[in-house]
Amino acid sequence: ELKKEITRTLTAKNPHVPRDIVRYNFKERAYKIVDDMDQTAIHFTLNGNLVPKDSDEGRRQSIKSSTEAGRFIEKASVEASAETTEEAETKDEEPTGDAEGEGEAEAEGAETAEEAEAAETEEPPPPKAPEKKLANQFNFIERGTATYHNPLREKGYQTDPAPYETFSANVNQWYIYDAYMEELERMEKAKEKEKAKPQAVKKEDKKTGRKLSFVEPQHGDSLSKVAKAAKIAERMVNLNTFDDIAQDFKYFEDASDEFRGQEGTLLPLWKFQYDKTKKLAVTAISWNPKYKDLFAVGYGSYDFMKQGHGMLLLYTLKNPSFPEYSFSSESGVMCLDFHSDHPYLLAVGFYDGNVAIYNLKKPASQPSYKSSEKSGKHTEPVWQVKWQKDDMDNNSNFFSVSSDGRIVSWTLVKNELVHMDVIKLSGDRTTMQGPEGLQLQMLGSGTAFDFHKKIDYLFLVGTEEGKIYKCSKNYSSQFLDVFDAHHMAVDSISWNPFHLKVFISCSSDWTVKIWDHTIKTPMFVYDLGTAVGDVAWSAYSSTVFAAVTIDGQARVFDLNINKLEPLCTQLVVTRKKNKTTHIQFNPAYPIIIVGDELGLVTCLKLSPNLRKMPK
Repeated sequence: ELKKEITRTLTAKNPHVPRDIVRYNFKERAYKIVDDMDQTAIHFTLNGNLVPKDSDEGRRQSIKSSTEAGRFIEKASVEASAETTEEAETKDEEPTGDAEGEGEAEAEGAETAEEAEAAETEEPPPPKAPEKKLANQFNFIERGTATYHNPLREKGYQTDPAPYETFSANVNQWYIYDAYMEELERMEKAKEKEKAKPQAVKKEDKKTGRKLSFVEPQHGDSLSKVAKAAKIAERMVNLNTFDDIAQDFKYFEDASDEFRGQEGTLLPLWKFQYDKTKKLAVTAISWNPKYKDLFAVGYGSYDFMKQGHGMLLLYTLKNPSFPEYSFSSESGVMCLDFHSDHPYLLAVGFYDGNVAIYNLKKPASQPSYKSSEKSGKHTEPVWQVKWQKDDMDNNSNFFSVSSDGRIVSWTLVKNELVHMDVIKLSGDRTTMQGPEGLQLQMLGSGTAFDFHKKIDYLFLVGTEEGKIYKCSKNYSSQFLDVFDAHHMAVDSISWNPFHLKVFISCSSDWTVKIWDHTIKTPMFVYDLGTAVGDVAWSAYSSTVFAAVTIDGQARVFDLNINKLEPLCTQLVVTRKKNKTTHIQFNPAYPIIIVGDELGLVTCLKLSPNLRKMPK
């Protein structure tokens, strides 16, 4: 792919233009193909507000502006003439002290009278026509809304009573100005308080909250832009740091498979580890159905005596050094599942019997919805949760199975989790002798379940006693069938994604078994020599599956090539006391992820012999 040359020919034709457009030709009375299609592709348009002078609109605006200017000049000349007449009248009425003054006044009056007569006889000069000019919309000096400069703010009394109205108007303006300044100071103080708050929130989040790999956009768009840029920069740095691994993930193919015959290998790629999960075991793994590089990991403990807090992390292959999302919980996370239609919804089951829904769209430290004692939570650990199709009212719902023997359906109705018991598992001995002769009913302990890929109502349940029950959603008191599958607890059970009758199960009794649900005995039995933690079908072939055992090894089988032995047996974890707990195939890429008891998730690539497509 790297050496391949890709030639691109640039033409003047628009590739998005519709072809073979047919229109009716009335002259020829037939449909004809239109050959001359417009090939212009407009990338950017901006509607301006400039008007040409020669256009009708331009002429209209120029005439309007000239008429308004004429009216203004006319009005100004009228006001000037009125002022001159008033001044003349006031001068005539002024009293004089002596005769000389009277004579001078008479002489002046005669002169003014002569000047007035001369002015009346002379014709007034014609007013100059104003220049025709268009209003400039970007020159804000011409706007009628331009405000005058306020006078300086002075304290004291006004001695002259004439400008009293102007003074009161200015005082009102200053009152408004003071009110605005007080409001501005109050808002700035509130912002400073908000800036001081996130530190306290951060301390609380260390115990129970969510840790993010980017800054929360709490103070507007500026921080969110910085956060996005920082996230991109972080991914670029990681891509440079792990460049060799990224090249192997994309291009490396193990050439030695040609000399191994049927066997294959697993190439270790990235390792995902978080400082706060080193003492916790990986209890659940799930790939996101939409974003093929994103997966969720649940952390808790399988040891009854070492129960504590749990964590939920979401990693991406683009950034192996730090999780994309991080949530803390008071109890250990035991299981999780992504919604297939809404990939931002994540259902989680806890060791204390609660179930919860996390919404990744909302930046909250706690789950959006969680069960409680009042809403029918389980009394023992929840071992598996599975999303179902939305019901008739388009409400999201999922199922959960627990050691208390209940299989519960949880429906999200009006922002509340509503529960309904679907089936109660019965134990080997349905009744037990209690004190004073009381008969106590014993319930089975569910450990794993899976729903059929096509038949919506059909599902399988594995128990601690080693039995597998074939159940229906429609019958709450009866089982369709019971398989005596294993001698110890069933750790995992899964339907084949391609073959509708086949399912696989694994147990702590060292065995992996493949079944046809219409036959009571297994078709294949594999003894792996140690307790099996998890088993998973591949997404690309109906005959390939993988299993992990507590001795730290991963085994990959392909029934199409070898029905008896695994094609690959490889040590995944190196420490002696460490155990592998879970395994999952990626739905798009030829990789698997394996979790262990020390909180480490390892990504491995399948060699070509392990991913041969069936005919």
